[in-house]
Amino acid sequence: MTKIVFMGTPDFSVPVLQRILEDGYEVIAVVTQPDRPVGRKKTLTPPPVKVEAEKHNIPVYQPEKIRQSEELTAIINLQPDLIVTAAFGQILPKELLEAPKFGCINVHASLLPELRGGAPIHYSIIQGKEKTGITIMYMAEKLDAGDILTQAEVVIEENDTVGTLHDKLSIAGSDLLSETLPKLLSGSLIPIPQDDALATFASNIKRADEQIDWSKNGEDIYNQVRGMNPWPVAFTMYKKEVMKIWSVKKVAKENHGAPGTIIGIEEDGFIIGTGNDTAIKIIELQPAGKKKMTAEVYLRGAGAKMELQETLGA
Repeated sequence: MTKIVFMGTPDFSVPVLQRILEDGYEVIAVVTQPDRPVGRKKTLTPPPVKVEAEKHNIPVYQPEKIRQSEELTAIINLQPDLIVTAAFGQILPKELLEAPKFGCINVHASLLPELRGGAPIHYSIIQGKEKTGITIMYMAEKLDAGDILTQAEVVIEENDTVGTLHDKLSIAGSDLLSETLPKLLSGSLIPIPQDDALATFASNIKRADEQIDWSKNGEDIYNQVRGMNPWPVAFTMYKKEVMKIWSVKKVAKENHGAPGTIIGIEEDGFIIGTGNDTAIKIIELQPAGKKKMTAEVYLRGAGAKMELQETLGA
């Protein structure tokens, strides 16, 4: 039986691990990130992959950095036939890449060489793409640059968010891996080198990326908001306080108003001017220090005094 070490951390990785186990492979160890403080109370919380591994009594390693760690030597000494990673979050050192008989492969949430990096799901929506997908590739010491084994496309719907697309891609990744492993282990796959000239990058989201620039086109703002939902959530400033924007609609701009100006107030939301003729109606929001709510609820309460021509973003 093929002995596999699985490496992953977030929710995205869990269906992939589950599918490997369902397909009857022997997972001899799981490697994930250390437990982290979560929430306002900073409760020490294990990664989702650790929780799943413990359900199956699989040994778990949690190095802060796998390179030059005690865990690295221990994993190599396990003599796995294959290492599978999915959103592990670290580049593997050369000695680990070369250790397994069948190498190290990664389940990546984009159609490489597009969107290499840590936030491919976010950027596929932020950039307004109509499709993305899964790539299963050999790992290399360079970020997401290894030879491609298999790929599968996933359509991005107009109303998809990071949350909905994440779930679609996680299932697509587990399905594609299930199809790929028998071919890989039998030697029937021909790896395809990536064309580095076509590479684009999706680096981790920074705080500055979350803030809405109302001078942009309405379509771009719409994509930014759904490309940040449900994490980390786009925001704007209103009366010098942060207002998180969870969901919006595109509407035709019928009234004049500078970008960021409130140009309409309706029962179910308020409309903001942008840099083109596509205005944005805010549907769900989260004022500073409050829970997420509909704009309708907000306008009946804290936002009751909101007026036309007020400005967001400052």
